[in-house]
Amino acid sequence: MSHNAIYTDLSGYYDLMCADIDYPAQSQCVQRIHQLFGNGGKRHLDLACGTGPHVRHFLDAGFQSSGLDINQPMLDLAQQRCPEASFSQQDMCAFSATQSLDLITCFLYSIHYSGSIERLRACIASVHAALADGGVFCFNAVDKSQIDNSSFVSHSVRQQDATFWFSTGWFYAGEGEQQRLRLRIERTDAQGTQLWKDEHPMVAVTFGQLLELLEPYFEVQLLELDYQRLVPWNGTSGNALVVAVKR
Repeated sequence: MSHNAIYTDLSGYYDLMCADIDYPAQSQCVQRIHQLFGNGGKRHLDLACGTGPHVRHFLDAGFQSSGLDINQPMLDLAQQRCPEASFSQQDMCAFSATQSLDLITCFLYSIHYSGSIERLRACIASVHAALADGGVFCFNAVDKSQIDNSSFVSHSVRQQDATFWFSTGWFYAGEGEQQRLRLRIERTDAQGTQLWKDEHPMVAVTFGQLLELLEPYFEVQLLELDYQRLVPWNGTSGNALVVAVKR
């Protein structure tokens, strides 16, 4: 399958693939961050929103929440989940907003879908232009220098008469500005087993490079990727929660 095929042809499986994600904890954590660092406004946009689970939690918390994604089948599902929200099919590296925003999020490492340093720079510029003064851009990221190519995260889930196994893992060749997200889906039922594999090209950066891209536009805090408590990044872990407040 070509890259992104899993999110178009298999968009109906996306929620199963993410069944182990604690969406309430992630959403509540970022809401606390916005209370601490933000301007108090409620206008929210979720980049690469997928089927809209984070948007749903922000709406329920009283935000005027919206989402964008590059894949229309995902947005169709998001609109069903969040009929009161607005969704648009846009590239997060070249998007425009119809109003100034107070909070822009990008969960699940989706910032890496920008694919290259130049496109990541364009994404950051688009976010800065869309935010109101004191607005917050919050996302999680991985440092390319800390990637373990042999590490995968897996889980299984049962749906109707089939069992699904999902595995994801990062791969970085050791040089350059591109890494890959490897995805594997296995579906087993009474008729046998089907297997899908996919690799998505993702931008590879160190946290130092990421800070260099953000700091012309934002005051930046790096936090540990811990959605239960807010603590500063320890300087060594390969995952971080980035909090960027518009200058």
